[in-house]
Amino acid sequence: MDTGDTAWILASSALVLLMTPGLAFFYGGMVRSKTVLNMMMMSFMGLAIVPVLWVLYGYSFAFSPGGNGLLGGFERLGLNNIAVDTAYGTIPEYVFVGFQLMFAIITVALISGAIADRAKFGAWALFIVIWVSVVYFPVAHWVFDFGDNGGWIATKLEALDFAGGTAVHINAGAAGLALALVLGKRTGWKRDPMRPHNLPFVLLGAGLLWFGWIGFNAGSAVGANGLAGLALVNTTVATGAAILGWLLVEAIRDKKATSLGGASGAIAGLVAITPAAGALSPVGSIALGVIAGALCALAVGLKYKFGYDDSLDVVGVHLVGGLIGTLLIGFLATGDIGLFYGGDLSQLGKQAVAAFVVLGYSFVLTYIIGKLIDMTIGFRISEEDEVLGIDQVEHLETAYDEAGILGGSALKTGV
Repeated sequence: MDTGDTAWILASSALVLLMTPGLAFFYGGMVRSKTVLNMMMMSFMGLAIVPVLWVLYGYSFAFSPGGNGLLGGFERLGLNNIAVDTAYGTIPEYVFVGFQLMFAIITVALISGAIADRAKFGAWALFIVIWVSVVYFPVAHWVFDFGDNGGWIATKLEALDFAGGTAVHINAGAAGLALALVLGKRTGWKRDPMRPHNLPFVLLGAGLLWFGWIGFNAGSAVGANGLAGLALVNTTVATGAAILGWLLVEAIRDKKATSLGGASGAIAGLVAITPAAGALSPVGSIALGVIAGALCALAVGLKYKFGYDDSLDVVGVHLVGGLIGTLLIGFLATGDIGLFYGGDLSQLGKQAVAAFVVLGYSFVLTYIIGKLIDMTIGFRISEEDEVLGIDQVEHLETAYDEAGILGGSALKTGV
């Protein structure tokens, strides 16, 4: 085992863990002040639930050597048959267990943005348990397990997904769309202003996500090597280019460039480069970033055209951005793979199969899970509770003491 590789993946695991609190700030700033605590707690519930399930059976279902291409085996239940000196490539397997755990946590947290302001907290916790078990763990096996009995996308189809464009972003985006349809629109959607209540939170969250994403992408090289360096550079330039692409769309359409657009453009670029970070050149990554930033800026408006309330643009950024990054590998991948570098259409076909199978599987299973929860314990809070504010109803707390800040009259005037 290599100590340098081990140290890098340990550090990358910590970076990816930071992404979930970063997402909590990003999402928390985007909602109204009466729902910020619930929004942030939805991310933190992923931090609470997923590690327990990952140790009990999740890692085994995703990476156990007894898998069959669709699901891992049972040899690693409870992390059985792993010792401190058990190797996974050049690193201890426990380090790999921890690294992949962080991916599972952030993936389910991403979904929460699609149903902001209106989901029962207990129902969300139950959803996490079921969703990671029947959707994320199998898909992680398909995409990330390169062992002898590894996942069908990784070893049979041989689609390229460096760090999770399919398993994380398309997966979460499709799930977010399904849940948005199950729960329906927020009370007052399109009628009432639902502006972000704290844009500095949004920018802070975007910065933390970008910082953590270095571990997400460069750590996916599973070693301290040149491929990790390429992923680092590609991640950075694609993200910067995506910000420019998003802001250019705003400047042309609205005559202004917004801070929310800058933050959203950064996330769009990070999403798009995730599957491609190890396959593109830095120049190709710039092109990918500009395309992703511009197209995602346009895609977030689709919810108004088609009538689904994707509260915080999980579909427009993660689903669309994941599709862009996954599919453009077929054009921009170096080494005689991409169409622009001497390859043929075969890789694009592989990328499309991987992307749309994961999209369909996640959407259908998530819709069924959401409907079952809604028909049993109920998934959505009442309209009255939604108007009052989900923080007060679900958590008996508010983020801001408005009476203390504004004076006692604030309670009487409804400020």
